[in-house]
Amino acid sequence: MLSLKRSMLISVEGIDGSGKSTLVQALKTNLEGLQLPLVVTKEPGGTALGKQLRTLVQERTTPLCPQAEFLLFATDRAQHFNELIIPALEQGKLIISDRMADSSLVYQGYGRGLDKDFIKMVNTWAMNNIVPDLTFYVRISPEIAYQRLIARKETLTAFEQEKREFFEKLAKGFDTLYANRPDVIILDGTKDAQSIATKATEDIINFLKLREITTLP
Repeated sequence: MLSLKRSMLISVEGIDGSGKSTLVQALKTNLEGLQLPLVVTKEPGGTALGKQLRTLVQERTTPLCPQAEFLLFATDRAQHFNELIIPALEQGKLIISDRMADSSLVYQGYGRGLDKDFIKMVNTWAMNNIVPDLTFYVRISPEIAYQRLIARKETLTAFEQEKREFFEKLAKGFDTLYANRPDVIILDGTKDAQSIATKATEDIINFLKLREITTLP
């Protein structure tokens, strides 16, 4: 069993259908078993306001221009950080978020073609200059992701209904963004969920020990 010496923030990223949400839930199970002070959240939807914004964006009944789409995510992110992330960090907890700022940079920047520098600036402001200590990128091809989404036979979100070309832009965006990032661990999304979760759990524990964030009881 490990104990935290200080807080840590982890983001899990990837295109829709990559398996990142499955990974987040598996990490929750694995890390709870170590009795770490854990907070698992997501963007959008980690707060009461976020749940409303998530419905508005994901289940939209009217079109949203790219600027409005990004600003709604930025609104969620600001509330998320002020209401949940920052207090949890101050309490010395390990926080795992299903998506964070990089998703906006990829989806609205690379995907929608908005100004990436502006997105970065707004994200920095919304997050109070806080960045994840570690990011997991569940990498998978747009083709496989698209097939997975169709196979679910569930109601697709607004983003999941996008054409395959949009998925290709997203995959290229994540690959470009994470090409030379030392704070990013790339996971093979084609492997089975258990293998991916085991690898990611080991990576987190090694990171905690390396940065002297944990101690043995």
